[in-house]
Amino acid sequence: MGEPADHLVTCHLGELLESRAMTLAELSRLAGVSVVNLSVLKNDRAKAIRFSTLTAVCSALNCTPGELLSIRNPYPGEPIR
Repeated sequence: MGEPADHLVTCHLGELLESRAMTLAELSRLAGVSVVNLSVLKNDRAKAIRFSTLTAVCSALNCTPGELLSIRNPYPGEPIR
């Protein structure tokens, strides 16, 4: 595995695709986002996401940004700061 991420954001694209029986290629076509960029998101390697990309992906998956992205808690049992 690569170096740890410098952020706590987790992308749930893989789970959302699986629950919809959709491939990255199909999402790419529907959202107008390249498969490469979607793969980076799916594999939690993204350092940033454009609002236009977020909007397109959420629209194609019929989900909210909160369903696509979450924040990991680095301190289990404590509130996220």
